[in-house]
Amino acid sequence: MDTKKKTRTHFRTCNLCEAMCGIAIDLKDNKIIKIRGDKDDPFSKGFICPKAVALQDIYNDPDRLKRPVRRVNGKWREISWSEAFNEVVVKLKDIQKKYGRNSVGIYQGNPTVHNSGTMLFAPQFFRTLRTKNRFSATSVDQLPHHIASYFMFGNQLMLPIPDIDRTDYFLILGANPIASNGSMMTAPGFVNRLKELQNRGGKFVVIDPRKTETAAKADEHHFIIPGSDVFFLLAILNTVFKDKLSTPGRLLNFTEGLEDVKDIVSDFPPESVEKRTGISAKIIKKIAYDFCEAKSAVCYGRVGVSTQAFGSLCQWLINVLNIVTDNMDKSGGAMFTLPAIDAVKQAVKDGKAGHYAKWKSRVNDLPEFAGELPVSVLADEILTKGEGQIKAMITSAGNPVLSTPNGRKLEKAFCELEFMVSIDIYINETTKNANIILPPTTGLETEHYDLAFHFLAVRNTAKYSTALFEPENGTMHDWQIFNELRKRMSSDKKQKNISGWIKKKLTDRLTPEKMLDLGLKLGPYGIWGGRFLSKNGLSLKKLKQNVHGIDLGPLKECLPNRLFTKDKKINLSAEIFKNDIKRAKENLQASEPDNNFNLLLIGRRHLRSNNSWMHNSKRLVNGKDRCTLFINPKDAESNNIEDGNTVNVNSKTGLVKIKAEITKDIKPGVVSIPHGWGHNRSGIVLNVAKEHSGVSINDLTDDNLIDKLSGNAAFSGVPVKVSPY
Repeated sequence: MDTKKKTRTHFRTCNLCEAMCGIAIDLKDNKIIKIRGDKDDPFSKGFICPKAVALQDIYNDPDRLKRPVRRVNGKWREISWSEAFNEVVVKLKDIQKKYGRNSVGIYQGNPTVHNSGTMLFAPQFFRTLRTKNRFSATSVDQLPHHIASYFMFGNQLMLPIPDIDRTDYFLILGANPIASNGSMMTAPGFVNRLKELQNRGGKFVVIDPRKTETAAKADEHHFIIPGSDVFFLLAILNTVFKDKLSTPGRLLNFTEGLEDVKDIVSDFPPESVEKRTGISAKIIKKIAYDFCEAKSAVCYGRVGVSTQAFGSLCQWLINVLNIVTDNMDKSGGAMFTLPAIDAVKQAVKDGKAGHYAKWKSRVNDLPEFAGELPVSVLADEILTKGEGQIKAMITSAGNPVLSTPNGRKLEKAFCELEFMVSIDIYINETTKNANIILPPTTGLETEHYDLAFHFLAVRNTAKYSTALFEPENGTMHDWQIFNELRKRMSSDKKQKNISGWIKKKLTDRLTPEKMLDLGLKLGPYGIWGGRFLSKNGLSLKKLKQNVHGIDLGPLKECLPNRLFTKDKKINLSAEIFKNDIKRAKENLQASEPDNNFNLLLIGRRHLRSNNSWMHNSKRLVNGKDRCTLFINPKDAESNNIEDGNTVNVNSKTGLVKIKAEITKDIKPGVVSIPHGWGHNRSGIVLNVAKEHSGVSINDLTDDNLIDKLSGNAAFSGVPVKVSPY
């Protein structure tokens, strides 16, 4: 019997966001008839969100590219893979020969970490270019997390994860995990986890300028002025030390800098930050006491905290708060994962686990981190003439015109490049500027292992997904594209010795399956990676036999053994943070904001949206218009705006026209536009998205508004004005 005619069920992980939800896909005649939650997945336990159902839309999307295309006189023409690879490599080599190796820039979007093939093989290709002009979505919204981890724990990937399933008090700043399913905290079914927290007598408190979906279910929600979280945290810590609530416990034995922190926060009593934060001293003190008196507690801050002028200080202070209250590396506090493929340990090279400011951006003198420059400088690096100017770009799985600050400026910059190649499945707002687009296969045609999100998960888990569909003839996987580019870029390089020749030959034979299998076997649960050989250890074969995934248990204490600092101690007061406090003090005393731009703009997340390309799925954009301007009734009245009116929103960098949605769920003085929209540009081939175009918040954001310590974009709290259209 033809197996294609049978009804069958395929189990896999949804790779559209960070949650790693297990899904069951029912097929008949090799066509999807239903996508549902996998109740036997030990991590997600049957939970899925609407995004998972749209996996079939991406696979079947008529706008999706499947073969290379070249842009000629504004029109796209399909070409062969061989022709595409030849042109890309020749152009890149010629430009680097003419202008130098840094004349080629690289941008990687966040879908990179949702695709194991790209994660494993893109770095090998990018290394052949040897350019310092590398950028990614990391500096859009999460770089402060890595900065804090690098300087405190010695490894940029030692990221503390809230142990939400065992905590008694959860303090959430600038995050909406019910909409995001957790971010930098992989936690499928987050709403259920919050219910369980409350059912066991615990509570959670949200600090946010908007009453988000998460805040609406919180035990307490307090509005805060965007960009002032650093002062809230400093005042919390001031109370902790002044009222002698600090109990660092066993961490004190391997922590340095406690006295420095005490001295720093002494300048920020709660009364001094009331006006700047919009939160009373009484509430700040109550939260500090509740946090410290809870049996276990954890503080967590995400996008709204990271994307502001003091994002790195905020993430540092969050870690400090968890440490000095004995809620770090402890059940119910902030803990560290031990993933089956230990990316944390693999990040260590020559005894180090990252680097900071080894070089700086040519134009704005901002520091690199882990080999990447902040994306806020990308447009200037293209537009500013001189030695080191970017003349060619490679974009992979990203749409920075919509996702990075001052998108119109970046769009202009892309138009001035001599050459651009994009690895992407769509002709979108960014890739429309490319000369050649190389499209990889999509998620349902590829195998998958979550290299990134297993080490961000609230439990230790492992799961491997085989491909559901065979790729069409003439298509290529992402890893095959990067592998071919690598081989062609390095084909004229002579191997200096026999070991180099052997390494090249071995590299040419690698596949994702071979690399994943090796990583699992050598990992902490692997058949070769434990303290002794174990037949029952993890391997790719074992994961294939366990299609629902394997639960490896709750997070466990691991410090100080897993610290990567030279002295195996937590560095509580690195100079980089102590020096930046001076900037915070100056900001606290800053004058009143410009009355011409008297409102502060923030973004927002929706459950049915993660990246801009998801707007080409009808089921994800149907219904009520989501790209609206949230505005408080008081601000609407003072600006002569009625609900549903089209309004002008101006900033120093741009103007958009958008429908106003009046709501009490946003703080007076604050307005909100969701990210990822703006499909009203000419030249894109996203027919569904164009019908629901919305506006881009990044036509208003400013590439000069950054966290100066990290260079991360400061999207939260952009000054704007709103007026009737």
